[in-house]
Amino acid sequence: MANNEVTGQSENGLNLSGRLIEPFEVKHRRLDRPTVVVPPPRTAPPTVLGASPARVVTSPARPTAPLAAQAVLLAGLVALFAGLAVLFAPASPAAAHATVVSTVPQQGAVLGYSPTEVSITFSEPVALLPGRTQVLAPDGTRINAGEPRVQGATLRIPIRVADRPLGTYVVSYRVISADSHPVAGSWTFSVGAASATPPEPATVGVDPVVRVAVSASRYLGYVGLVLALGPAPVLARLWPRRLSRRGAVRLVRIGLGLIAAGALGGLWVQAPYASGAGLLDVSTPELAQVLGSDFGLVLLARLGILLLVAVLLPPLLRGAPARRPAAGVVGGRPRPSSRPWSRARLALLLLLTVAGLATWPLAGHAAAAPVPVASTAADVIHLAAASVWLGGLVVLFGFLLRTAHPRALGVVLSVWSRWAALAVLWLVAGGAVQAVIEIGGLRPLVGTGYGRLVLTKLTLLVALLTVAGYARRSIRRSTADPSGPAGDETAPRLGRLRRAVGVEVALGLVVLGVSAVLVQTAPARSAGIEATAVTSDSFAQTLQSPLYTLQFDIYPVQIGEYNTVHAYVYRPDGTPLPVVQWTVTTALPARGIEPTSVPMLGITPHHAIGSVAFPVPGDWELRFTIRLSEIDQATVRTVVPVR
Repeated sequence: MANNEVTGQSENGLNLSGRLIEPFEVKHRRLDRPTVVVPPPRTAPPTVLGASPARVVTSPARPTAPLAAQAVLLAGLVALFAGLAVLFAPASPAAAHATVVSTVPQQGAVLGYSPTEVSITFSEPVALLPGRTQVLAPDGTRINAGEPRVQGATLRIPIRVADRPLGTYVVSYRVISADSHPVAGSWTFSVGAASATPPEPATVGVDPVVRVAVSASRYLGYVGLVLALGPAPVLARLWPRRLSRRGAVRLVRIGLGLIAAGALGGLWVQAPYASGAGLLDVSTPELAQVLGSDFGLVLLARLGILLLVAVLLPPLLRGAPARRPAAGVVGGRPRPSSRPWSRARLALLLLLTVAGLATWPLAGHAAAAPVPVASTAADVIHLAAASVWLGGLVVLFGFLLRTAHPRALGVVLSVWSRWAALAVLWLVAGGAVQAVIEIGGLRPLVGTGYGRLVLTKLTLLVALLTVAGYARRSIRRSTADPSGPAGDETAPRLGRLRRAVGVEVALGLVVLGVSAVLVQTAPARSAGIEATAVTSDSFAQTLQSPLYTLQFDIYPVQIGEYNTVHAYVYRPDGTPLPVVQWTVTTALPARGIEPTSVPMLGITPHHAIGSVAFPVPGDWELRFTIRLSEIDQATVRTVVPVR
């Protein structure tokens, strides 16, 4: 054994260069001798990081944290998970769902004919809910002529001609958007003349208990992701070998269980969430529809991946080495080589982790983004970085900062600080890509509420990195000079480190609060779509006179000569009324423009069409003089805003 070199080791399994090794690895200079693995002496104390192998210090047992400290720890963890609950809560209906871009006929339009089909175009693809789309005639009867069909983002509903076609029609719908949220609404149009009392569709919202259950299932999934993914790398690479890892391993198992519970709960509550029924009013066909939908398939894939991860993960949590120990002879008997944690196993686990993370954006809003692949990748990076960062903080606060020896803790924190900084940087990178996709330019970044919140969050993250940098410098100072007495100098330094980590947690909670507001705010692209949807280029109105009812619409309403007006005349009972002569004029008194005649061409006895010119913007006066006979004539007027 004269040619052997014995290399020292610190409590966390790192040698003096920071490399993970087996306890007291034995190196041989002669290759013709068998390798002998010598176990460490029972009384061998740990080596201080940065000191010579000959200098050792004892590892006195840390006293149990007092009750007050445990209460503070518990309060901090509760606050952290409360922030997580708010951060990962589902977005509000105004910000999360598909938006109606256009309808045919338009909202409030007055037609001179009975359409055979109505359609709705959304801002993203939708899925049909059977029996949840209908068109009601003016008398309240359902006039659907066949099954509605979805073509991409457009829902088409065939209808038949009503027995009494004149009046107001109501179109109601309930579909599932690409981000798995139900979208319901209605709009009206009229044929001939508007009804005095239009029919009202039966509005079915989301049961409040179901809405809470949906939030709870998603909250369980995200908290489970933090608890399962965050502690795993700390247990695998940083955990002190002489410190019990039972509590941290239990934390990972709880996280896996919460992910499974969230997925199973999500599959159940999606059925009443989509249909508007109660939490327990779920039928087998509704569950089958959920399981066969994109949302259901993604959650089933998550459960399958979770099962494989649960099988592959235990060796990593036990701290199994990543390289094969050398075969040798112990006590005259050969020791077979073993490799409980192979590279192939690790690669498979990493692949499954990425696939599992991808199920969150695929079942959420990223699937409906303009660039789904980029949005999904950014969301995976964002989730992974947040889980490693927040989960690592939970392990530090819950176990290492309370029970680890100060010198072993210094080694752990020196590595963890680099991990945390990288995690936050990846967190920012993923969030930045999402912001670019959701905002789409520099002007909305400062001109919309969503963009300003993104800037606020970025500023807070920079401050968080600054505090993390201070903590990292403090760790370096505490390990650079190990010659001082452990009791006199380590405790104050450890206190400063705890305060720095506390500031990191506090800033992290502020970032979570800003993120909570951010996910409840409509992205700039959605706000633009909504503005386009509610802005109509047409103008329609119903005008009454003692002799008749006049319905007219102008499309488009813009500066220029190419504005088409359709006019219809009806009796008070809604039947068409023949017109002898049409006289239509436009004027803009505020600009001194006198009345100008609009030529009208009769299409049917009660329907005429003409071309209106609006040379300048303003509130134009539109006047209709309708002659019904040699002696019956009446004039109605209105104001058309042109911008």
